[in-house]
Amino acid sequence: MKEKAAALAGLDAIHAKIEALGQDKEPFAEKLVVGISLASQILRTLLEVEGKPYDANADLLRLWKTLTKGAPHWNTIRDNCRELIYYQNCLAMDRVDALPPAPEKMMIHILRHLYLYARSHIEQLQQELS
Repeated sequence: MKEKAAALAGLDAIHAKIEALGQDKEPFAEKLVVGISLASQILRTLLEVEGKPYDANADLLRLWKTLTKGAPHWNTIRDNCRELIYYQNCLAMDRVDALPPAPEKMMIHILRHLYLYARSHIEQLQQELS
């Protein structure tokens, strides 16, 4: 139960960083690097709560794939993770024109969704143990 409380506290710290990122005036490319890192931290938190081993150097999609093995309900966040990588690929290929009209806002919405989904999952686990 204590580890779940610690995971929730960690997620809340990530959420604060997400909100700060939304206010940051840095260029989108720099914000995206931070955003993908925050999404990866959320997935690492979930993997730890689930007790699943993972490669500490794994990228976002590999973390998601590890999380999904044996638990298909994690497919719910697949498109969120893929969208962030799509943005990264658009920037890497110098295809800013392929990004959605407001990619910074979309990135923040995606990160909030990942946070809320992860937090609600851990809260449900906590309630089951009570």
